[in-house]
Amino acid sequence: MDLTLFIKYISLTGLICFFSLAGFAQPTPVGQFLDGKSVILVSAATSATPPVNWQGLAEEIHPAFVAAGGDPVAYYELEEVILSDAIKNAYANHFITRQIKNIVLLIRKEDGRMFCHIFPFSGNGNIIAPGNNWSANANNKDQLKEQIQAIGANKRSENFLVINVPEYPAIPGLESNSNNSGYIQAAPLNLDVFKLGILLTGAAGNESYLNTFRQDIYGKEENQVLAEQKAQREGLEQVFKAEYPFQTEFLTTAKSNQQLISEKVQFILMKQEGREADLMRSMGVPLEASQNPERIVVKYYIRFLVRNELYIGEKWDASPDWRQALKSFLNQITP
Repeated sequence: MDLTLFIKYISLTGLICFFSLAGFAQPTPVGQFLDGKSVILVSAATSATPPVNWQGLAEEIHPAFVAAGGDPVAYYELEEVILSDAIKNAYANHFITRQIKNIVLLIRKEDGRMFCHIFPFSGNGNIIAPGNNWSANANNKDQLKEQIQAIGANKRSENFLVINVPEYPAIPGLESNSNNSGYIQAAPLNLDVFKLGILLTGAAGNESYLNTFRQDIYGKEENQVLAEQKAQREGLEQVFKAEYPFQTEFLTTAKSNQQLISEKVQFILMKQEGREADLMRSMGVPLEASQNPERIVVKYYIRFLVRNELYIGEKWDASPDWRQALKSFLNQITP
């Protein structure tokens, strides 16, 4: 073999080895589940029959995760995790500290159907990202448990000293969330002087991908989601024209706070959606003001960019209907 052919042979062999190693460096969702800690995020419809709350569901499914070879170290309710970006970041930082490798989504729909997804932990505030994941669906809990247990069939698990019962550890910094929420129960001043920025968003990106696994919206077709978003955008414009007497600016592109302030946009309309009791607790509002704490509602509030203050208004005005929630909020913050 001459020198040129020998060099080509060595180069080709090196490339083959490189790509082989690269392939081994990217574990599958199942492989990583069997070799690392997992956090389970549960979203369970309270109206499903037979009724089981999210912790009851965790207790029923936990043995299946253990039998499959997983290491489920903590369970949390998805609705609590996605209440706000600040809360989601607190969870993500705790997951980083605990060296979590996997995020498991456990979903029970109102009709009793069950779904499960296993994602790699993204390592940032998004918690998961669209991409490769293991998934299963079943008509009931028993069928789902069988599918989960089958994950570890004929596979070696590297998880040892696994807990036999589900645990619900607190997240540092969130224990006293209601006492130090950062929300102000008042209307902001100078709305008549500076513009109110209104965010217009398109399809959910990585930042809100986790939210799409909430039991009441999980499984919706993409065209249905896009149609709802289009209707909401048109509805926002109609509500503001009818209810808000001051200047507004619809924001379709990302801008820094400095850019917005230079354009006289000092206020941003913000929105949270979730279970009413959770929203009230996170915003420091007494729970007795709520008639149905389990219902899913929308709450609007305003962020003052200059001092990063959050104004929710004097009265609690959240509603399952986002239009009604917005109208009520605008009515109480304007003359």
